[in-house]
Amino acid sequence: MSMYCFQCQEAAGNTGCTVRGVCGKTGETAVLQDLLVYAARGLATVADAIPQAEKKRDDQPLLETGRLILEALFTTVTNVSFDDTRITQTILEVLRHKEGLLAASLQAGTVKDTDLTEAARWNAATPSELLARASQASVMAEEDPDKRALGELAIYGLKGIAAYADHARVLGYEDTDLYREILRLLAAIDRGEASPEIVIATGHAAVTAMALLDRANTETYGNPEITQVELGVRGNPGILISGHDLKDLQELLEQTRGTGVDVYTHGEMLPAHYYPAFKKYSHFVGNYGSSWWAQDREFESFHGPIVMTTNCLTPPKASYKDRIFTTGLVAFPQVAHIPDRSASSPAKDFSRVIELARTCDPPRELETGSITGGFAHAQVTALADKVVEAVKSGAISKFIVMGGCDGRQKGRSYFTDMAKALPPDTVILTAGCAKYRYNKLDLGSIGGIPRVLDAGQCNDSYSLAVIALKLKEAFGLESLEDLPLDFDIAWYEQKAITVLLALLALGFKGVRIGPTLPAFLSPAVAEVLVSTFGLKVTTTVEADLAEIMGAAAGA
Repeated sequence: MSMYCFQCQEAAGNTGCTVRGVCGKTGETAVLQDLLVYAARGLATVADAIPQAEKKRDDQPLLETGRLILEALFTTVTNVSFDDTRITQTILEVLRHKEGLLAASLQAGTVKDTDLTEAARWNAATPSELLARASQASVMAEEDPDKRALGELAIYGLKGIAAYADHARVLGYEDTDLYREILRLLAAIDRGEASPEIVIATGHAAVTAMALLDRANTETYGNPEITQVELGVRGNPGILISGHDLKDLQELLEQTRGTGVDVYTHGEMLPAHYYPAFKKYSHFVGNYGSSWWAQDREFESFHGPIVMTTNCLTPPKASYKDRIFTTGLVAFPQVAHIPDRSASSPAKDFSRVIELARTCDPPRELETGSITGGFAHAQVTALADKVVEAVKSGAISKFIVMGGCDGRQKGRSYFTDMAKALPPDTVILTAGCAKYRYNKLDLGSIGGIPRVLDAGQCNDSYSLAVIALKLKEAFGLESLEDLPLDFDIAWYEQKAITVLLALLALGFKGVRIGPTLPAFLSPAVAEVLVSTFGLKVTTTVEADLAEIMGAAAGA
C-alpha cells in the first residue's frame, strides 16, 4: 500500500507526495481518501445508470445520494480530514448506500450488470477489505497520463463543487439538477470517459454551485456591505473561528451572547464581517491573524479555543491541541469534535468551547488597525456608475483579479510584490485567502474606490465573475477579452481548481495561475489549456507586469 497524491499546489517537488503529504497527512490517510473517491465513483455510476424518468419521479433518493457524494468528495479536499477512522466509516457508508441502490435497481431491471464498472461492483465490509482495493483506487491506476490528467482535473473540480454545494445544503439550499450533473460527471470519469468536454461541463457545474451558495448566503445573511474589520484585540477571553461555514458562526455567536466571551474570525472566515446579519453581535470583535498556513503560530498566541469549521486545518501543535475543536467534516485524531446537528438538536452545541474560553487568558495582540472589505457583486453593482466613470476618465486603467488560495511556499511573495508593483491607477479584485498577501498594504484608493476590492471567501470568486460580466454589459462590449481585466490567480487546493474551471466555462481567457502549474496536468493536457484558453503560469513580477500593463495600454 503506497500513496501518490498530487492534488494540491505543494505536492512534493511539484510532482507528488509518495511517503507523507506536505499537508501532514499520512500515507494510509491518502490511500483511504483515494478509496473514498473510488467508492463515490462507483455510487455515481450506479445512480447515473438509473433511467431519468425513474429518477425524476422521486427526488428523495437523489437527495440522499447527492448529499452522500458531497460528503465523500468534500472529505477528501486538502486539510479537511486527517482521521482514518472517520474516513473509513464514510467509505463503508457510501458502499452500503450503493449496494442498496444497486440491489433495488438490478431487481427492478432498471440497471444492467453490463452498465457497471469495477468501482460500481466493488464492495467491502471491513477496513482490511477496503485496503485490498488500494492499488485500483490509486490516482496512478490510470496508466495513460493524459486520461489521468483529464480525470483528475475534473475530479478536483468536483471536489470543490462538493464543498460549495455542501455549504449551501447546510443553509437549506439544494439543487437536484446539480446533483444529477455531479453524478453524471463522476460516472463518466469512472467509465474512463474523461475528456475536455467533461472538464468544461465540470466548470459549468461549478458556476451553478457557486451561484447556489451565493444565493444561500445572501438570502440568509444579507448582501455583503463595505465594512471596516478591526485587527486588534480586546481584554475579554476569546474564541477564534476559522474555515468557511457561516451557520456554525451564527450558532456560536448566539450561544456566546452575554457570556463575556468575544468571537474573532481567522483565515477564510474574515468575510463574515461583511454580512449585515452578523453586525448585531457586539461581541463579534474582528479578525485575528492571517491565512491558514500561519495557524500554528497564530493559534498558539490566541490563548483561547479555536473552532475549525471546514478545510484549512493543519496538524495541531501540542501547545494548543487541547483547545482546538473540529466540526462538520473536519477531523483530526485525538482532537475534540463538535457533533453535527440532528432532529433532536437542531443547533450545534458549542458549550464545551465556551466553558473552556472562560478559563483562558485574552488573546495576545498580533497587530492593530483595520482592513476594508465587502465588495461582492451587489455592492460593486451599486457603485457601477462610479466605477465606469473612473474607467472612462482614465482614472482606472485596469482591473487585476488576484483571488485564490494562499500557501506556504516562499515564491508566493510574488503576489505581494505584484500588488506593490501595480501602478496606482489599477484596482485589485480579490476573493479567497490569497488576499492576505496584500490586503494589509496601504495601496490607497482611486476617487474613493479602494485599490483592493475584497469580494469575500474563495467561493465568492463567483462575485468576481459576475462583476466582470456586469462591467462588460456596462461598457457595451461584445467580448470579455475587450474588458480592461487581467487574471493573476494563486492556487493551492481543489476549490481553486473549481474556480478556474468556472472561469474557463464562462469564457474568460488568458488566466494566469501560480506559483506553479498543477502537478497533475500532463504536458499534453496543459498544452490544450494553453492553446484553447490561453492559460498562463506566473513567471516574474517584472515580466508579468509588463504583459498586464502592455495589454492595458493596447486596450
